[in-house]
Amino acid sequence: MDTAELIKSLVREGQLLAAAAVEAGPDATVPTCPGWHVRDLLRHIGMVHRWAAAFVTEGYTRFHPADERSELDGEELVEWFREGHGLLVAALSEAPADVECWTFLPAPSPLAFWARRQAHETAVHRTDAESALSGKPGPVAAGFAADGIAELLTGFHGRSRSRVRTAEPRVLRIRAVDTGDVWSVRLSAEHPQTERTEEGPADCELSGTAEQLYLTLWNRLPLTTLSVTGDAELAECWRELSAITWS
Repeated sequence: MDTAELIKSLVREGQLLAAAAVEAGPDATVPTCPGWHVRDLLRHIGMVHRWAAAFVTEGYTRFHPADERSELDGEELVEWFREGHGLLVAALSEAPADVECWTFLPAPSPLAFWARRQAHETAVHRTDAESALSGKPGPVAAGFAADGIAELLTGFHGRSRSRVRTAEPRVLRIRAVDTGDVWSVRLSAEHPQTERTEEGPADCELSGTAEQLYLTLWNRLPLTTLSVTGDAELAECWRELSAITWS
């Protein structure tokens, strides 16, 4: 997906997140984020949006810590979230294509990185807000979901800090039946290595629609949502070790 498309997705996802949060109310529990209520979700994503926008607008070339989460609540918290979302959208929309700033995953450019990362950050938390409202996440467009799967597998789990390790070399295959995307994740005592290929045998395959895979790999839906063939223990290993957390 190109940067302009990702910014449009960010706009839409933020608006949907706010709408679901308002309808659910700040006291609603977020089943996909144990221990959180909707107010915690809004405080987190509002902080992240401001943190991300600062890299683009201030041109920080090294890691810069986020500000503390807001203590606002109720309608004031929702407006604070919307303000931060708007600041991020404006920062990305108005930044020059060659803006230089810190990033933490491979990308064609810093602008492309932040647009992609924040579009998916917001989409995943939008599904959290919807889960708080109705008990289940809303839809995710197939192409957008496939892009997010690629970011998760090749970006987050392409880093040495990924905790997904196996004692012996194994291959986990991820197949999106609607978009035709296939990823082979090579697991070992080192961090995962992912390729867009289905060459060679796999020890376990997870298949489903891109939306199902996106939400399951981000731990928003159970593994039972997918078709699992081969060694189910490898799928469980991924599930237990692959969570991405804010730190």
